[in-house]
Amino acid sequence: MHVEGAGVSVTWAATAPESGRFPAVERRSDITELAHHFHELRSRGRGYLEVGLPESEFPLLTLGFQGDRAVLHLFDDAEGVYLLGGDGIASAGDVVDIPIMDDLAAFSGDFVLAVDRAWAVLHTFIRTGAPGELGEWRKS
Repeated sequence: MHVEGAGVSVTWAATAPESGRFPAVERRSDITELAHHFHELRSRGRGYLEVGLPESEFPLLTLGFQGDRAVLHLFDDAEGVYLLGGDGIASAGDVVDIPIMDDLAAFSGDFVLAVDRAWAVLHTFIRTGAPGELGEWRKS
């Protein structure tokens, strides 16, 4: 599998495909290993990832997804939490359950993205380190 940005270092934790649980064990690898893990979770239909840049605790992005729907959180410091505005895959009145760590959380369709769009945003964040330029973030 070819991944644009291969060789770029990233820190991450993710749902274990075997158990479906989130062990919260941080890893450091290049983006290719993260992409492989994400695609394995996609094949299982759901997962949760926390992704940051090496040598920096913040910003941190989290991506939770189930089926073709996802939610992205931005942690810009220990107390600043934001949700990325949705892309229209769900209507504003919809309530969508998305895995966050080991639990399902309900989100308004206002914050739901297509999984492919969420992965593209996460991938861009890893390459640029600039989450503020990735869309409209709203305080959570």
